[in-house]
Amino acid sequence: MSVKIRLQRHGKKGKPFYWIVAADSRVKRDGKLLEKLGTYNPNTNPATIDLDVDGAVKWLQNGAQPTDTAKAILSYKGAMLKNHLAGGVRKGALTEEQAEEKFNAWLEEKASKIAAKVDGLSKAQADEKAKALAAEKEVNEARKAVAVEAPVEETAEAAADAEVSNEEE
Repeated sequence: MSVKIRLQRHGKKGKPFYWIVAADSRVKRDGKLLEKLGTYNPNTNPATIDLDVDGAVKWLQNGAQPTDTAKAILSYKGAMLKNHLAGGVRKGALTEEQAEEKFNAWLEEKASKIAAKVDGLSKAQADEKAKALAAEKEVNEARKAVAVEAPVEETAEAAADAEVSNEEE
């Protein structure tokens, strides 16, 4: 039995939500699974990924092959790196402590990058909101100016009409 780590689609039409699962490669996409490893929600920015890294590494060490998308997700969360470091420990190139230290350093760096992206997105969103507010204020000021001028013109036109009707009489 060949095992694949792949995505299993859930959610409604137009709003996908995926489970990251270990499943027999012969089973349908949304069919029977061996183990649920996590979830992936591409609808948020940045995408929300919840993954059991140790469970994924266990399946990778037992020979499970990730699909392309699943491999990208596992790399993003560090499961592929942890599997690589575990291979180094088995071969004697690293000690368990060194591997754990490298993995934790990588996790901290990754967390800072994600935090920077979230900060950038929130700043861009705040800038957009400020621009929209400024544009709306300009439109409101223009409407006020037109509203103030219109009654003055109407009274002038009414006075002119009154004079013309007085002259005709």
